[in-house]
Order: sequence, then C-alpha cells, then structure tokens
Amino acid sequence: MGKVTGFLEYTRETPSRRPVPERINDWFEVYQEFSEDKVRTQGARCMDCGVPFCHTGCPVNNLIPDWNDLVFRDRWRDAVRVLHSTNNFPEFTGRICPAPCEAACVLGINEPPVAIKTIEKTIIEHAFHEGWIRPELPPVRTGKRVAVVGSGPAGLAAAQQLTRAGHTVVVFEKADKPGGLLRYGIPEFKMEKWVLDRRLEQMEAEGVEFRCNVNVGEGVTGEELVRTFDAVLLAIGAEQPRDLRVPGRELEGVHFAMEYLPQGNRASLGEHVPNQILATGKHVVIIGGGDTGADCLGTAHRQKAASVRQWEIMPTPPPERAAHTPWPLWPLMMRVESAHEEGGLRDWSIATTRLEGDAAGHVRKLHAIRVGPPPNFQPIAGSEFSVDADLVLLAMGFTGPVRTGLIEQLGLEADARGNVKTGADYASSHPGVFAAGDARRGQSLVVWAIAEGRHAAAGIDAYLRK
Repeated sequence: MGKVTGFLEYTRETPSRRPVPERINDWFEVYQEFSEDKVRTQGARCMDCGVPFCHTGCPVNNLIPDWNDLVFRDRWRDAVRVLHSTNNFPEFTGRICPAPCEAACVLGINEPPVAIKTIEKTIIEHAFHEGWIRPELPPVRTGKRVAVVGSGPAGLAAAQQLTRAGHTVVVFEKADKPGGLLRYGIPEFKMEKWVLDRRLEQMEAEGVEFRCNVNVGEGVTGEELVRTFDAVLLAIGAEQPRDLRVPGRELEGVHFAMEYLPQGNRASLGEHVPNQILATGKHVVIIGGGDTGADCLGTAHRQKAASVRQWEIMPTPPPERAAHTPWPLWPLMMRVESAHEEGGLRDWSIATTRLEGDAAGHVRKLHAIRVGPPPNFQPIAGSEFSVDADLVLLAMGFTGPVRTGLIEQLGLEADARGNVKTGADYASSHPGVFAAGDARRGQSLVVWAIAEGRHAAAGIDAYLRK
C-alpha cells in the first residue's frame, strides 16, 4: 500500500467531465485533465486489505496494489512495467473499461473504492509522454507463422504477445483500418483514435503485419489460411445483432446500432460517408439500455437530434448495489454515463409492439407497452402508448459470432450459446485453429477481450513449440 492511513485521510476523486454545452458540440473525449499529484493521492488510498479482491474483479488480473503503491512513491517507470506485465493496452481499458476491479475493491465495502481506472490511465499516459513505450523486439524468430483474423482488442493482444514470442504474425481485418470495434464501434468522445493509432505504430514496429480490406471467408477462405499458416486465431467478435421481431421492422429508418455508430465515427474523423444515417433533426428512439445504446445516445446528441429516447425492457435498476449482486460481484445498479448527462429520456420496462411508417415506407411512429419483470415480461394491460420516431436504433446486444462464411468453412463446433467452442488452451475443434474474445465467450467487455487474447496467445505458443 502507498500509505497506511491514506484511505482514512483522503476521499475518492476522479476527473470531472467537460461541461455538457461544450462537449456536445465536438467529438473530443469528455473527461478533463487530472493532475498527477491528485493521482498519487488516490494511489495512497489503496489500503493494506490483506486479500486484494481487485485482482479477482479484473479479467486481466492486474497487479493493482503494486502499481498503486509505485505511483504514490513517484516510481512511474516501475509502475508501467508492472501494469504492462498483465495488460497490453491500459490506455484502452483506462478509458472505456467499466472497472469491475473497483467494484471488487475492499475499501468499496463501506467507502468509495480506490480510483483504480484513473490511476491506470495516468500511468500509461505518463509513460507515453516520457517516451518509455517503445517497440519490444523478440531476441529470436521461431519461423512459425500465425494468422489472426480480426483486429479488435482480442486480436491485437494476441498478435502482440505472439510477435514478442518470436512468431511471425499477420492480422487480417475486413475494414479499411485496423482496430475493430475500438475504431468503428467506440465513439470518438469515449476514446479518440490517435490513442489506438499510437499503439498500432508500436505493434507494426515490432513486426506485426496488418492486412486490411480482407474479409476472411470470402476473398480468402478458411482453408487457405489453415494451409498457409502454422496456426490461426479467430478473433472475429460477436457481430450477429439481436433483431427486433415486430411488424414494421422492414421500414426505412430502422437500423442496427452497428450500422449507425461506425458511420458516425468515420464522419467525426472527417471522412465522407455517402448516405450517412443521421439523427439530425429527427425523433430518435434507441432500443437497448446498455453501453452500445449510450454510445448511440451520445452520437445522436452531437448530430443534433430533435429528441432522443433510450428504452430498456428490463426493470429500472436500483440506485445502489442490488442485494443479489453483493460485494465483490459486479453490482446491478443505476449507472449514468456521460451521454445520459447530455439529455434525452431514459425509460425501463418497455417492449416495442410495432413500428408504423408513412406512405413512402419510412418509420414515423413507434408503438410500445409497459411490461412486468423478467423472465416473462408480461404486458401490462392498458399501458400501451406511442411516440414519434423518425430513426429507430436497435442496440439490444449480440447473439454470437456470424456463422456463415469462415466458421462454416472450417466446420467449427459451437457451444450451447452459439459461440466457437474451445478447450482450455483456446483450441477449436479444427486442428491448429483457435478462438478468443467475443467469438469464444460471447458479447463482453474490452478488458475481457484483452485477457482472452493473451490466454489464446499462450495456447498458440505452446502448440507451436511442441
């Protein structure tokens, strides 16, 4: 711990968000600067808890008390070394991870938890500023070649680990630039893309080759990859969106969130997007109350929607930790993201019953009903209502990886949830083919994807060295 009595002397403090009228008129990150002196004070709050449950809350098993102590003692270079020992990309998690480590913090039992996420981000930014983050080249090359399909956080983490182990790694990405959802799913106001590009430059200098505009399963088949490479890792995400099965779904103006968000990201970076889906001047309804829905909400605010509603079928979460998610579990409770502060109406226990359009076939109205609790979501008689809706965004989550194409070509076995089934070493049912990230575990967090990529890389490395 940094200071024995620190948790008694100091209160939790984190960076404040920029004023709403300012930030909804740009695409820059919403958080203001936070001094390193304040971060050192926050590091001092890490207590001598005996058993650091933050380790178990963190999917990558960050050695949190160690680098909290090092930050308090102004030993930043040692801190980033410890941080990087478990996490390839703390600049990503320090910005967009919901911080399950903080939910498991022992201090958080009866006090505000240690500001772990803020400390993590500050360590890595300090290291980049000082020029300590440089390419790490392997002493020996093994001559083995690995194909990584997908350049999201799981694919990137695996690629970096395997390259540093001495293998030759080629990352295939169907988009025009690498990064996966980090680039085209996470809005700029949550993570500016220079943060991603900075790390990609390091990876290229280490020897990772990125081949973009290659949709494996179409232009390049799975069989070709297996034949050409010594091992293949599928980090293709869980891109099969959950659809809305109601009358009127076919109307124009009804889109999946991942049709809308990538276009918004491209436009915010100055790219020309033909026929862009825009919220400007429209009455927008976002169906889905999670992070993806909040990303749509923040994007719609910046596009100057006439009105925005975000709806969720689940009941309203409690203001504090729910009794059935006790410490150190991830708590079920009301969360207010930056986008929610910016406006719009949030509501819960709502199910859409049908969509109504105009003569031209464009959605104009959404009809809904209040429902009871899960698992039945029983409609409440007499609670029917309707709202104007010119743009309906479906952010109801994902049901697993897209099975047509690559997965079908390789004949990969699926688990009960439709994800790629693997063993403990992340190997699939096809020899030499591995899977990691959302493709293996289902829709999850960036920090879980990084953990999965690291574990899969270890499995592939052991396979190649047999």
